Amino acid sequence: MKFNDYLGEFVYGALDGSVTTFAVVAGAAGAGLSPAVVIILGFANLFADGFSMSVGSYLSAKHDNDPRPPFRRGLATFCSFVVIGFIPLLIYVWDFAFGLPDTNRFLISSILTFLAFAIIGYFRARVAHTGKSKAMVETLALGVIAAAMAYLVGDFLEKIIR
Repeated sequence: MKFNDYLGEFVYGALDGSVTTFAVVAGAAGAGLSPAVVIILGFANLFADGFSMSVGSYLSAKHDNDPRPPFRRGLATFCSFVVIGFIPLLIYVWDFAFGLPDTNRFLISSILTFLAFAIIGYFRARVAHTGKSKAMVETLALGVIAAAMAYLVGDFLEKIIR
């Protein structure tokens, strides 16, 4: 299984994994939830949504005339979803495991995730055969918009519920 053979699945899984997991982190941060809750919700999303995406990729691939095995396409989607989708949670898990001085976990998570968005955009440009800068900026912008929406919803609901 060569990486380039599954680059489209990598982009598909990585983009959705990073965006949805970061949306969970942003929503939880906006609501002022504890880091433990961020980790729990983040991992629940990571594996459930990653599995769902991989099943969708697998089932879609079964009906394509693509010579690549559907199972491998689903597996590539799942692996990229989980590995890249873990990036927004990295600082929270690191802090839980090793402890950090008083830091802004959400800010660090944002920076790491925005870097991931840019890298995904680079690979997206390779898949789509488009300009790298444009794809990187577009992917970053879409990720930031999704995160801002989640943060604002979390902040809004926290004020209503509490």
